[in-house]
Amino acid sequence: MLDFREPRITDRAWIAPLTFALRRENCEYCFGNIFCWSPVYRTYITRFGDFFLAVGLNDGMYCFPMGQGDLHRAIDALRDDAASRGWQLRMYGVSADDRAQLEAVCPGQFDFIEDRSFFDYIYLRADLAALPGKRYHAKRNHIASLERAGGCTYEPITPDNMAQCMAMAEQWARQNADKDPAVLLGEQTALRRAFDHYEALELRGAALRRDGEVIAFTVGEALSDVMFVTHFEKAYADIRGAYPAINRDFAARELDDFTFINREEDTGDEGLRKAKLSYHPAKLLVKYEAVLRS
Repeated sequence: MLDFREPRITDRAWIAPLTFALRRENCEYCFGNIFCWSPVYRTYITRFGDFFLAVGLNDGMYCFPMGQGDLHRAIDALRDDAASRGWQLRMYGVSADDRAQLEAVCPGQFDFIEDRSFFDYIYLRADLAALPGKRYHAKRNHIASLERAGGCTYEPITPDNMAQCMAMAEQWARQNADKDPAVLLGEQTALRRAFDHYEALELRGAALRRDGEVIAFTVGEALSDVMFVTHFEKAYADIRGAYPAINRDFAARELDDFTFINREEDTGDEGLRKAKLSYHPAKLLVKYEAVLRS
C-alpha cells in the first residue's frame, strides 16, 4: 500500500513546479484545489519517484499520475494500492493526452468513461477581460446597468477584507438554501481553508463592494505560466451585473500575465452549464474516468 497522507502546505513546494513544468490544463492538478478541498473529499497524496499521486478516500478514486518517468511503474503502484484496499482501480481527470499515454503503456487494460459534467471550461483571458463583439453584448449590458447604479468599487482580496468575503459567501449560501446543503457546507469549508492559507497558497482574488458591502468576489491560482484556474466565485444574483463585472474586472486587472483561464466544471448543474457556455469557452477539456478491466 502506498504511503498516502493528508496534504500539507509545505507540499506546494514540490507539487506546483510539476504543474508548471508539464503545463497541465486540468483543474484537478492545482495544489490549492487539492489542499482546500481535502477535508471535504478526504483527498490524500503521496510522492512516488518523480510522480505526484492522489486518492479520494470518499469515492475510492485516484488522480491520473502527474510527473515524468516510468508511467507504467506508477500505474502498477496504483493498481497494487487499489487491490490492497479491495478496490477496482479507477482514475479521474484523465485527459485525451493522458488516455493516449495510458493506452501506450497499458494497451487494452482500461475502459474510458466520458463524463460531460466534468469537462473543464477554458477561456481566452483576453475574451473575458474585454468581452468583445456581439456574442458578449448581453454581458456588457448587465455590467453597464451595475455601473449606472453607481457606488460600486473593485479591490484585490487582502487580509483586510477576507472576513467580509467569507461573510458574504455564508450569506449567499443562506440565500441558496434550496441547493444541496452538503455541497454548500463543503464549499464553505474549502473557502475558509483557502482564506486561512491565502498567501502560502499564492492565491489571487478580488472583490466588488457597494455601499460598504461586498457583493461579489472571486479567488483562484496559477496552474502554469499560461493557465489560471478560478476556484471560487460568488455574487448576489439579485444585483444585476455583479457576476459579469467581477469576472471581467478580475481578468482585466489581475490576470494579464496569463493566456487562458480555466473556470472548472459544471458538475452537471444545468444553470451553471448555461452560465459557463454563455462566456463562450475557447475549449471544453474532455476528461474521462479510466477503469481497470477485470
